[in-house]
Formats: sequence, structure tokens, C-alpha cells
Amino acid sequence: MPPTSDHAQHQPLSRSIRIGLAQLNPLVGDLEGNGRQVLAAARQAAAAGVQVLVTPELALWGYPPRDLLLLPTMLRRQHQVLDALAQAVPENLRVLVGGVTPLGDGGDCPLHNSAALVGDGCWRMVAAKRLLPSYDVFDERRYFRPGRQPCLVEIPLAGRSLRLAVTICEDLWADPRLPLQPTYDCDPVAELAPLAPDVMVNLSASPFAVGKQTLRRELATAAAARLGCPVAYVNQVGGNDELVFDGHSFVVDPQGAVVLQLPSARPASHWVRLGLPPDRLPHGGPAAPSAGFPMAVASPQEELWRMLVLGLGDYARKCGFRSAVLGLSGGVDSALVACVAAAALGPRQLRGLLMPSAFSSPGSVADALALAQVLGMATTTAPITPLVDAFAQALRPALGQDPDGLTAENLQSRIRGALLMAMANQEGHLLLSTGNKSELAVGYCTLYGDMNGGLAVLGDLYKTDVYRLCRWLNGPTARQQRRGAGLPTQGALIPEVILSKPPSAELRPNQKDSDSLPEYAVLDPILKKLVEEHHTPDQLIAAGDDPALVQRIWSLLRRAEFKRRQAPPVLKVSGRAFGTGWRMPIATC
Repeated sequence: MPPTSDHAQHQPLSRSIRIGLAQLNPLVGDLEGNGRQVLAAARQAAAAGVQVLVTPELALWGYPPRDLLLLPTMLRRQHQVLDALAQAVPENLRVLVGGVTPLGDGGDCPLHNSAALVGDGCWRMVAAKRLLPSYDVFDERRYFRPGRQPCLVEIPLAGRSLRLAVTICEDLWADPRLPLQPTYDCDPVAELAPLAPDVMVNLSASPFAVGKQTLRRELATAAAARLGCPVAYVNQVGGNDELVFDGHSFVVDPQGAVVLQLPSARPASHWVRLGLPPDRLPHGGPAAPSAGFPMAVASPQEELWRMLVLGLGDYARKCGFRSAVLGLSGGVDSALVACVAAAALGPRQLRGLLMPSAFSSPGSVADALALAQVLGMATTTAPITPLVDAFAQALRPALGQDPDGLTAENLQSRIRGALLMAMANQEGHLLLSTGNKSELAVGYCTLYGDMNGGLAVLGDLYKTDVYRLCRWLNGPTARQQRRGAGLPTQGALIPEVILSKPPSAELRPNQKDSDSLPEYAVLDPILKKLVEEHHTPDQLIAAGDDPALVQRIWSLLRRAEFKRRQAPPVLKVSGRAFGTGWRMPIATC
């Protein structure tokens, strides 16, 4: 933790509190390992003189633990971990640790999503989450019951007690200004105001989405103004399955100024000294920032890149994979996936398989090899034309003819998928799917073919997003990120020819994506309105979009649902991704 400023060092101890934020990257279900992370942060905090340390929501479990919460053995392990923490946490330090409270009354949803206060050789649950989200990727009412009372913890300090308000994640989000938020029956922040807290903390596990960091800051600033006190927001960091948590923990003072900002995309622990007046004042006390803060805000493309690299790296690491394989086609999607994987795992841990057919252009093969050379990754070439011919011969008695049309196209994709799966199985690689959100939306992908894989890295990026991120990655503003990931910093990372040629699956002569789909610049805005903004076709038509085009896209979107149910997990980076946050029926009118 960095030293505090000279101004903060000269504040009387009785008039201030050193509060620490531990932005952790837990492994879901690893209570003992996550407990060790908490203890390491606690020891670091104690050495810096921190008096209260705050960890993320469900820090001992990792978020989201899902049905692990239903296992009695896990609850017993949590109790043991908290007992061990209580004995090991240094003196004069209190730690707020995210966990669960078994209610033991035999009712439905027999748990609280809670915060435990650990210190002085003991622990106790002090807060229960009031607002339980059950929208998008969240399903907390399956497991938890809402807390009924606001939480104010009094922690003795030299000369006075700290009045600490404790909230958990969604408790901060009861704001009627937020679009598409549920209507809750209470406002946890409003109910804390009569209790006159000195500081409010929020233990959070808030997944990344573009633009969400600004919204969190606005909510915390509004809460600080309503309570007249500083607000400390502590977020989880890291990838857990399809969700990626960006961290970006912070502290704001009562006037909304950022007095501490933790980085994105990596674990970190820092602290700040907050002024506490002898008697509670309506507008709280001043806050002195730690040295080096606030940090610069990254561009949207840089933040998106970080999240993809973090999400892929953690997915592989936490699932036990050290290497990955993907099909390199010479197209833009596989090129971007290769760059993300090289940054996340290292180019030496990445294999590319080139599988040209009779319809593959010589340029596509050359483009794929050029990309691999720039990245320093190994490749193997396995032509599929002999396999296509052998499959056609085997199918001729059953079909009465050679496969043709869509059957022949999908057959090529499935042969490639089989080769990739064989390579993944034989060598223990994680197979990366290279499809994007546009393709998943309209079904422009092949089951048991290009949809094969353990993770869809770009499954929440529309095709136009893919191009935009590639252009940024090739530009000068990405050099620092490329250097930090061990990627070449000079020149274009993705050959310009890959970005300039028309997209094509190359499954028939002279094929282009635009033969089957509207141009992506036209398709993607309509898809975004339908998928992420909850618009209906009638609304789009009334707003001026072409009726025939809208109905065609809507029909493709609905008909492809059965494919999406069989897709690999998609790294979520938008407000609404295909996967757990998309729950549409397959059979519908």
C-alpha cells in the first residue's frame, strides 16, 4: 500500500480513519484459497496502519457461486475459514469479508448474502444484502433472502467510535433514474441517512460492461451526497466463467471527489485516510488522497481489450488449461482471438490450425501465416479437401447424391471442428471459438463446426465492434497495452489485408458474408436495439427502419435460438450477452 500524503499524516488520530480496499480475484468455491487472499491483504493493510479493511461481496466464495451455495459442506468450510481468519488477522485491524449467513429456519432460500466483521480473535455477521438482483445474469433470489434492516457497525477507535454503514452491491442501485432496473420495496441508502454514518462501504461483485464504471461512480457520488459522508466501493476483479469483473474500486468524498482509485483488471490493495470530526457533521469530513491517485481513465477500446484478455486468461487458468488452440482462417475474427489469447496466455502457449479447402483463397492462408509470424505463435496446416471428398463418398448412398448447398458448406465447417477438437483433446488445449455476436445472433454459424470450443472469446462483440477493436489494437494508443502483454509494439499487429478484405466464410466459390446477410454496418445497429435495448420490431419500424429488413433480422434472431443454447460460454462485456443473461424460448410463435 502506498504511503499517505503529508497532509493526512498530520491529522490527529482521533479525527481520522485509515480504511483499506482489498480488490481481490477469487476462485469460485475455493474458500480456503480465497481466505488466504483475504489474510494476505489484511497483513499488508495492518503493516500500513490500516484500521478497517473492506473486501468484495462474497469474497470467500467468489461470485457467482451459484448452486455451490446449496451444499452443506461448503457452509461448514466457510465457518472454518472464518474461524481461522479471526485467529490470524493482526491486532488493531477489522476486516469486512463477504460471505453467507445460514438462517437455519427451514424456509425457502435459507441464506443471507452477508458481510462478516473479523477482528480481535472473533467474527460475526453484521450485514445482510437488502436488494437481491434477479435480472440479466443475476439469480440471487434462488439462494438468498433479503435483509430487513440497515446495518451500522460501531468500531472503537482512539478517542471515539467509527460509525460504519455497510451495504452490499445492489443495495447501492435502488435509483429510479436507472433504466431497466427493477422496482424495489426499500431504498437502503435512504434508510441509512437517519443513522448518521461516518463512512459507508459497499462490498461489490459487479461484472464489467461498457460504460458501467461511470454509472457506479455516479451512484456512489449520489449516495455520498445523500448521507453526507465518504463512500468506499470495493469491487471484485477477474474472470469467473463468462463474467469478467473489472475491479476499479474507489472512494469518493461527500462532495463526489475521487480520493482513491484502484486499477482495473488486476488485484490491488490500497488505503486512504478519511477525516472524522469529533461530532458528526451534516456533510462529513475531508478526505486526503493517497499518493498517485486518481488514476487516468482508459479509453473504451482499451478497457474492452483488458477485459477480454483478463476473461480469457482467468477462464483458462481457473479451468486448469495452460494452452489454447484455434482455427486460423485469415479472417478478422480469428485474428483478434489469436491476439487476445497471445496476450492472455503467451504466444508460446497458443497453437493455430490452418485448414484450407478447395474454396480457400491463397491470400487467406498467407494472411493467417503472416499474423502467426507477427505474434510468434506456432501453426500447423491440415488441408481438408481429401476429408470433404471422403465424407461425400460416404454420404452418397444415404443422400442419393453428393452433398450440396448448405449441407456441403456445413460439412466443411464440421470437419474443421472435428480436427480442432481432436487437437484440443490430444494435446490438452483449450479450444477457442472465434465467432462474434452478429453471427450468433442470426445463426450464421455451424453447430458442431465453427461453434465448437470451450469459450467464445468474441461472442459479445458485434462484427463492427471486432473491426473497431482491431483498428485500435493496430494504432499507436495501444502500444502500452501491447508492451504490457508481451506483444510486438512496432507496426500493425493484425495485417491490414485482413482488415480490408470483405468478410467471407469461404465455403463456396467467391462467397461473401453479404451474400447471406445485410452489411454489418446495417445489421449490427438493428441487432443491438433488438438484443440489448429490448426494442420490438414494431418500434424499429415506427422509428423509420425498413420493415422488410427488420422482419428478416428478427426472424433470423428467433430461429437461431436452438444454436445459441448449444454455444460455448460467451465472455460478457456488454449490457446483455447471449448466455445466462439471455433467456429466450426455443419454440415460440
